[in-house]
Amino acid sequence: MRVVEFGVLGSVAAWDEGGEPIALKGPRHRAVLARLLVARRRVVPVPRLVEDLWGQDPPADAVGTVRTFVAALRRALEPERPRRAPSRLLVTDGPGYALRAEPAHVDAWRFEQTLAAASDLPPARAVPRLTEALELWRGPAYADFAEEPWARAERSRLAGLRLTAVERRAEAQLARGAAADAAAELDAHVAEHPWREDGWQLLALALYRSGRQADALSVLRRARQLLREHLGVEPGPRLNRTEQDILRHADHLAPGPSDTAAQVWAEASASYESMVPPRARTRLESTATLMRDLAVTGGGGLEAARRHRAAAVAAAEQLGDPELTARVIGVYDVPAVWTRSDDPAQADLLVGAAERTLRLLPSDAHEAARVRLLATVAVESRGTLPAGTRALQAARQAVAGARRLDDADLLVFALNGLFMQTFERAGLAARRDGIGAEITELAARHGLFTYEVLGRLIRLQACCAAADFTAADGHAAAADALAARHELPLVTVFTTWYRALRTAATEPAHLGESAYREAAKSLAGAGMPGLEQGLLPLALLCLRLHHGLPVTADPSADWGPYEPWVRPLLLLAEGRDQDAVRLLADVPAPPGDLLYEALWSLLARAAIQVGDRALMRRARSALEPARGELAGAASGLLTAGPVAGHLDALAAAFALHTS
Repeated sequence: MRVVEFGVLGSVAAWDEGGEPIALKGPRHRAVLARLLVARRRVVPVPRLVEDLWGQDPPADAVGTVRTFVAALRRALEPERPRRAPSRLLVTDGPGYALRAEPAHVDAWRFEQTLAAASDLPPARAVPRLTEALELWRGPAYADFAEEPWARAERSRLAGLRLTAVERRAEAQLARGAAADAAAELDAHVAEHPWREDGWQLLALALYRSGRQADALSVLRRARQLLREHLGVEPGPRLNRTEQDILRHADHLAPGPSDTAAQVWAEASASYESMVPPRARTRLESTATLMRDLAVTGGGGLEAARRHRAAAVAAAEQLGDPELTARVIGVYDVPAVWTRSDDPAQADLLVGAAERTLRLLPSDAHEAARVRLLATVAVESRGTLPAGTRALQAARQAVAGARRLDDADLLVFALNGLFMQTFERAGLAARRDGIGAEITELAARHGLFTYEVLGRLIRLQACCAAADFTAADGHAAAADALAARHELPLVTVFTTWYRALRTAATEPAHLGESAYREAAKSLAGAGMPGLEQGLLPLALLCLRLHHGLPVTADPSADWGPYEPWVRPLLLLAEGRDQDAVRLLADVPAPPGDLLYEALWSLLARAAIQVGDRALMRRARSALEPARGELAGAASGLLTAGPVAGHLDALAAAFALHTS
């Protein structure tokens, strides 16, 4: 079914799933759509539509005209619906019509959901959610129907919610210590809505916490004057109390939540140390949660997170409480986009701990704990096991369980595990793109910004495989914007490498080489050995294959885990054909990961050079499903050129040996 997005936070509009505007014809058609949206999925009887459209003097054929409008809207919204088939979106129901749009597909309804969800979030998570909600506004609600009586109440209600959202975001900013940011936004807010006493009070507080006491008192005096002159009322007790608190420098105002992050951290840490006993189980869970947050800071933070996580899991197992162990293991739901583990030995230990805990959990244990353990098995087993094994089974079970629970946080984690297990053969970039799209949509809707980045990076990889660099550019830009907003430094490693890949794929070889060498600098100190080891020399080797250049390599290069699939080509370049033949006789199949097609392309070239028909057949069988892709580009990091080129070379070699 076609997905249609509706917008009423501004002029009334509709867009298809690609973001293209849907033509809604004339103003009456738009009015019918707007009136049905105001009804919020409820039925609007035809007589009411007639009255709302024409008032007390409708034309003689008004009912027929309404039906014509509805038919035209159906054609615009569901162009692929067969004739005479019932509409699934704009439905006929009893005496009238209803628009059965999903809440997530109407900007006003999505705004309300986000606003409600943000009320239960801590300030650090509430600010981005409220920002997301406010960014949905393109202008006044139902802007093109401002004079219509049927729109008046809904417009007023939504406008009030928007003002509430602005003030709640300011409160959250103050709680985070971002007083200066809050002050700038609140200044414009009270200028436009001078009757909002809460806005004035928050502005005064923001100015005071920014070190601007005189400005804070001036704002309160201005608020008092405006309220008296324009509304004829005195300021409420909250404004008066704030003024008195500022005058006497009340302790609860300064510095309070406006402290620097370092001071807040120090005070909170001190309180935790003094209140929580050193051997308390609470500390294990808190440590695991802290490690999850530490991991996304990059560099030493990521390395420390891995180290302390393993220690916390081991300690939890020693206590003999499987439910505690499940929480300690499962809370570390850090998004993972690279398919080779940074620490395979530790990954094996974590998988073993998760499997043991699954067996020990009571049968009536909370299903969410099982889902997290299954997702952990899937994520930590990345790139190591063939299809159909326990890891793939665990991924599918985790996704199914998360869907049953209807838990967005769980589902994105489980989908991350499923992504890690979508490498049973070549050519599966489109399947991974679907997973990335679902993660992106879920994460954006629920404020899970680290997973929104993950979804974007997965989609970037899939677009690269298809050589769709325009779409990949969009995902890279979105990931960079999220990274800047939420302080996620590791994201730029992937987007920098992506841009090097794009250069290598579309520009002369010397420009690609320069781009790769520059991108390699981003890996220094990133704390991702599973990504860093061997990547630059592999990228440069693949670049030469892509551009049809002779194979050369730095003799001191560290090929890391890619050595088995690279070495035969290097030996052939040195004229050591017999050594290459011996290596190829025992070479294993490349692991199921993001570089699967690239490594098979290297083997294909080596097999052609030595005339190894058995290996050529294996390479052809492995690469054929990815014929339309760029070899290796599914990594978002490098490419050995079109898979079709390697397959053509294999076909030509077979023909030559056959003749």
